[in-house]
Formats: sequence, structure tokens, C-alpha cells
Amino acid sequence: MTALLDDPLALERQVCFALAAASRSVIGLYRPVLQPLGLTHPQYLVMLALWERSPRTVRDIGQALRLEPATLSPLLKRLQSAGLLTRNRNVNDERALDVELTTEGRALRGRAELVPGQIVDRLGMDTAELERIRDGLTLLLAASDRT
Repeated sequence: MTALLDDPLALERQVCFALAAASRSVIGLYRPVLQPLGLTHPQYLVMLALWERSPRTVRDIGQALRLEPATLSPLLKRLQSAGLLTRNRNVNDERALDVELTTEGRALRGRAELVPGQIVDRLGMDTAELERIRDGLTLLLAASDRT
């Protein structure tokens, strides 16, 4: 085991592996929690951005979520088909597309407020520890942005 810890290419030493595995695992915990809301995890992220501020432009949502337009567009179309948001050309800039919550989309927030607590319960971790991990990941993200 010591030899593995000395190996710079040991899987257990790789930040990329820990991030990828943790991401898949934690997102997997969200699936059964989000299913009753009719949302996938990527759709939930879009809704979180819109619950913070609506309307928002597609560009603004993409920047906030770090998603490319080709990834974001189908998510928005599905959420619009579900009646949770509308997409309309910006009256001041025809190139921009405004995304706004519908009444149904705003109402879904009340049910979604239960999601974070359910995830904390499923993880069985202290909230302060999860916040510390989130803050560390935020620092890591900022560092990767500087490169």
C-alpha cells in the first residue's frame, strides 16, 4: 500500500478521480429526490439559477452554470415544454433570449426547498462539513479558472 501512496499516478492520489467519482455519486443521490419534482439534476440547476433571479438571459444562465449553449438549449426547451419557464427574444437586443419562470415554475420552488435537507440526510454528514467541502471546491474551481 505504501508503494501506491508514493506513486504520483496512483488513482487514489488523483484530484480528478476524486472529483469525478464524488460528482457521479452525489448526483446519483439527487435522482430519487428530484424525480417527484419532475426534474433531472441539470434541470434542477437551471431552476436554481432562475429561482435566484428571473428573468435571465440564456447567456447569463450559461455563465452561472458553466454550461455551453448547446447543452443548455435542450434543457431550457424541456423545462419550457413542462410549463416551468418561457423563452422570448429580449426587446432591447434581438440576439438575446430571455428566460422567465412561469407561475408553475415559481410554485415549484416551495417543493424544491425540501431537496437540500433530503440530500444532507442521505449523505449522513454534518452540514458544517458539507459547507467546508463546498467552499473548498469553490476555491478549486476559482484556481482552475485562473489557468
